[in-house]
Amino acid sequence: MVSRDLLTGYRTASPTEEEMPEFIRLGASMFGDEAREEDIERWRRTLEPERMLWVSDGDLKVATAGAFTFRLTIPGGELPAAGVTAVGVLPSHRRRRILTQMMREQIDDVRQREEPLAILWASEASIYGRFGYGLATKMAKITLDRDRAVFRDRAEPVGATRLVSLEQAIDILPAIYEQVRTRTPGMYARSRVWWETGVLADPEHARRGGGPLFCAVLELDDQPEAYALYRLKSNWDEGVPNATLIVREVMATSPTALREIWRFLLGVDLVARLETWGVPADYPLFLMLTEPRRLRMTLGDALWLRLVDLEAALAARSYNDAEPISIEVRDSFCEWNEGVWGVPDAGRTDADPDLRLDVADLGSAYLGGISFAELARAGRIEELRAGGVERADALFRTEVTPWCPEVF
Repeated sequence: MVSRDLLTGYRTASPTEEEMPEFIRLGASMFGDEAREEDIERWRRTLEPERMLWVSDGDLKVATAGAFTFRLTIPGGELPAAGVTAVGVLPSHRRRRILTQMMREQIDDVRQREEPLAILWASEASIYGRFGYGLATKMAKITLDRDRAVFRDRAEPVGATRLVSLEQAIDILPAIYEQVRTRTPGMYARSRVWWETGVLADPEHARRGGGPLFCAVLELDDQPEAYALYRLKSNWDEGVPNATLIVREVMATSPTALREIWRFLLGVDLVARLETWGVPADYPLFLMLTEPRRLRMTLGDALWLRLVDLEAALAARSYNDAEPISIEVRDSFCEWNEGVWGVPDAGRTDADPDLRLDVADLGSAYLGGISFAELARAGRIEELRAGGVERADALFRTEVTPWCPEVF
């Protein structure tokens, strides 16, 4: 892919395989980081050169953007999705329409690939709304003092938890993850390479003062049903053990499995507090403890979703048995999505619309993580017929809160 924007004069192209190390270094520098040789070798295994973009000002490379090829779980199934990543512009070249140029190239490419959705984690959330991305999932951070963590359920521990090496984990964890992923909107499938180069990678420079990555696997009836990836950040002030246990990821196939893997984590010696980032906003641990506020949960935005092919996205999603509605969608960046759409028919309609909203706000509601009622209370929806918001929520409501556990 090679093009030149007629307004900016900058050249957009995809790096060759030989240029990928330079692309990776430039992308890391956008975030004030440095890509080491081991990072480059890992990232080259997952990055797809034909899906990467960089922008040139003469001979100088000044901006990057890219996408992963994902399968994203949606209510009732899954869809191809572009996982947008590595988006950045050098400080010397901001405010020159370069980002808009890259977003245009990327969205057009996503559409040509027949991927109905694009998703991303926003380093700065103010950037992507103007390109039609809407906040689709929330996440929470937890900081828990170990000595105040008491389960309400006084049941005796069940199952057995064992530590496994990261080399062993690659053959155990994916099956647990898949059980959770296939029923949780917002999660995407992970390849074996993704596990090896991302989830289970443990370069020393990325530990941020913590120790090595540990993996605990819980077995119930001799079957792996939960895992936890964690590290310890030691602290021996005045000779007293005061470590922080940093949880990287927990997956569990049932409430019992979740309770027992957390029972293990709360029982690790030398630990004063536990921290984790990125759990679902409605994380069940909140209701499992006698003192929920001790989790000190703080809420944040997580996955942002862009409806690229609205017709295909609406057709693939499942809906509840409720009264149909018509939604008028505004989309100035992808004009092919504009118009009045029937749900659940997923086609254009001449019917008078019940609701009018921007495509970004429909993206927020698509996975079921943000309700139409929430959007209406925030002034993001025009209700054109009485009861339209209620009818939309009746159709789109999901039993499982969408969640994306990993930044990409």
